Amino acid sequence: MEQQAVWAVALFLIVYALIVSEKIHRTVVAMIGGLLMIGLGIVDQETAIHHIDFNTLGLLVGMMIIVSITADTGVFKYVAVWAAKQAKGEPMHILLALVLITAFGSAFLDNVTTILLMVPVTMSITRQLGVSPIPYLITQILASNIGGTATLIGDPPNIMIGSAVKELTFVAFLNNLTPIALLILAAHLPIFLWIFRKKLVTTPERKQAVLQMDEKEELRNRTLLIKCLTVLGFTIVGFFLHQLLHLESATVALAGAAVLLLLTGEEAMERAFAKVEWLTIFFFVGLFVLVGGLMETGVISSLAQKAIALTGGDPTATSMLILWISAFASAFLDNIPFVATMIPMIQEMGNMGVENLEPLWWSLALGACLGGNGTLIGASANLIAAGLAAKEDHPIRFLTFMKYGFPLMLLSTAMASAYIYLRYLI
Repeated sequence: MEQQAVWAVALFLIVYALIVSEKIHRTVVAMIGGLLMIGLGIVDQETAIHHIDFNTLGLLVGMMIIVSITADTGVFKYVAVWAAKQAKGEPMHILLALVLITAFGSAFLDNVTTILLMVPVTMSITRQLGVSPIPYLITQILASNIGGTATLIGDPPNIMIGSAVKELTFVAFLNNLTPIALLILAAHLPIFLWIFRKKLVTTPERKQAVLQMDEKEELRNRTLLIKCLTVLGFTIVGFFLHQLLHLESATVALAGAAVLLLLTGEEAMERAFAKVEWLTIFFFVGLFVLVGGLMETGVISSLAQKAIALTGGDPTATSMLILWISAFASAFLDNIPFVATMIPMIQEMGNMGVENLEPLWWSLALGACLGGNGTLIGASANLIAAGLAAKEDHPIRFLTFMKYGFPLMLLSTAMASAYIYLRYLI
């Protein structure tokens, strides 16, 4: 068993290094790593399948389908243009409006989807204003990671944690993470305006051009919009009630997706399935098998023992250790494989006598989600925004983003530390 543990650790570290290097697509790396775990006899196929968290996958697929169909209506662009007009074409006010829309959207849609929807309309508005889109894009990236922290469905780490710990329901995430996410966002807004104040200047003529934009032109299918908003509303209500109904969150999301597909017909169904991020889904599959190998060989248990030895099992020290390690790791590494490794480690701590795991779970969620703001490679949404910006000849440089993102990540993690301590550990 000890030799198998060495093989499991070596394989996991090689896969992690390849994911970080981005030389080979992370989905291919994770899948090959998972298959090697089985091929080398570290886990058998049945055990490997048992470690795949189908609740996480189902929730992701269900929400991706609902959001992709809703995006076809143009409602997200409508809201952004409407907000720009309400801001009277004032660049600073528009930045605040787009930040708030992004944060709210990320809480209920997921970061990547929100960024995909917001970046094109942001580019359009900044072209009309004649200002650089970079301040708008950087602030939206930061807002998407903060907003995604607030709910169970806002960010993949939260989905994974909620799926692994049945007591952490949709309502539990709202009660425990939304307050601190709102506080962090409120602290960031004046900082955004102060940092970018000199770049957010335009002429009266440019402002008038924004006011002449017609948001109604963005709504392509009003009948479809009514269907989408109705189903999305019932799905979110389902998330609130899923524990009372004795349903998993994945069942709620997939039920919403199935009803919407039934209402929209075959053509919409084909488009929706084509837009599901299958690369992300299969990345998760490979990752779950890799982490399953670490669990089966006792590696995770050993890590948990060492963490408890380091902190003496003290709840405050353990919570702060998890929060800050998660934040720094997520700033430079993909937070999904990190969280996949940490979840069983915290569960193992519970088996070893750590009584109150709740502050540890919230520390992991806050560290992993907020840490994504540290660098451009900290979260998938960051890279997607940078890619879309580069296509429009407005590249976001790694060091440029880090100059703004890393100090603000430290601020948000410090605020999260105070929140965890004051709410759970006194």
